[in-house]
Amino acid sequence: MLFPRAQSESGPRRVVVTGCGMVTPLGLGVAANTEGFRTGQTAFRPVTLFDVSRQRVHTAAEVSLPPALPNTALSSRQTRRLDRAGRMLLWAAHEATQQAKWTGKRPAACVVGTTGGGMSLGETYLRTALHEPLACRQQPTRTIGYQACRQAAVVAQACDVRGPVNVLANACASGANAIGHAWELVRTGRNDCVLAAGYDAISQLIFAGFDSLQALSPTQCRPFDMHRDGLALGEGAAALTLEALETALARGATILAEIVGYGAATDLHHLTQPHPQGDAAVATMTEACRIAGIEPDDIDYVNAHGTGTPLNDSAEAAALTRWAGARAATLPVSSTKAGIGHLLGAAGAVETAVCVLALRGQWLPPMLATRTPDPACGFRLVTQPESARVEHVMTNSFGFGGANATLVLRRWA
Repeated sequence: MLFPRAQSESGPRRVVVTGCGMVTPLGLGVAANTEGFRTGQTAFRPVTLFDVSRQRVHTAAEVSLPPALPNTALSSRQTRRLDRAGRMLLWAAHEATQQAKWTGKRPAACVVGTTGGGMSLGETYLRTALHEPLACRQQPTRTIGYQACRQAAVVAQACDVRGPVNVLANACASGANAIGHAWELVRTGRNDCVLAAGYDAISQLIFAGFDSLQALSPTQCRPFDMHRDGLALGEGAAALTLEALETALARGATILAEIVGYGAATDLHHLTQPHPQGDAAVATMTEACRIAGIEPDDIDYVNAHGTGTPLNDSAEAAALTRWAGARAATLPVSSTKAGIGHLLGAAGAVETAVCVLALRGQWLPPMLATRTPDPACGFRLVTQPESARVEHVMTNSFGFGGANATLVLRRWA
């Protein structure tokens, strides 16, 4: 089913992106990530964050975080208490708000999406409780910092964002849903400005969970490849500052792109498996384009969910082919998970940020590891770096529990 959308009395407003911040295994910041995604670089390496000797798979895409944090309104005590996931979120949000030139205390809302929150703090709490049952030092702090709402509130404070804070936990669609919800807040007139972000860090519990499901690839992440055998995990964060067009123009902001459509739907087929024909995915893509006022022929590139698992990719291939119709044969499609893995709650936000970069740079991000396209793909896979004229792009995010989300962005000329 599609979620109903409210509208302001004066009609929907146009929503633009004025700031972008990224932290991925390819690097810290937009500049470091642009070249990596444009050329299809990969960032997988042996896991160093925890012991994986008992797991089937021993590699992931880890972020190289600097020991220091950006200079913000936070105290030294607050920054010390941030876990790995919170630090990545802070880096991304700080870069986005700085680029947007959001200075001073801004009455903007904050919407973040995540699946694990401060999972590493929860793991540390459990280990301490098991091995030192009477230990109290830092345990209360861990129980508070573990919660995603606390991390979001601290980052909002760091960026002087003084409006309401919302946290969305909707599996692997969380980041896209966070941006979509933020878009709706601005579009319907409830907020003029919103900081939207998605973030997640690799933790032992999440890694072992995916490995026990045998969902991780023991070889190489190859989205839409006929020989694909699973996904690869990564970590990261991305943040966008969204504003009403009139607000951005009034203050002379630099506009990076416009978000013109958003669709969200629930797939009730299975808890972890998508509908084989991708019914909900077709619904979200159709809805996002309807709101944007465009047709499949107008989409110049699709950033697919493309996890590299047999069931996900075949369902998304079926959905894309059904939705695109005659356009499918020439429609460029790729999944940036081929280079940085699946970032879970951060995936949709990072992939939306990649779409912003592609619109501004006029290029398509390739999947170099995909060499034998699955015959089920009735569209053109981008497997080599290429330049292209890109006006409208679409990004898909699908998650466990049947969460489906699609965003459509337009180039700002």
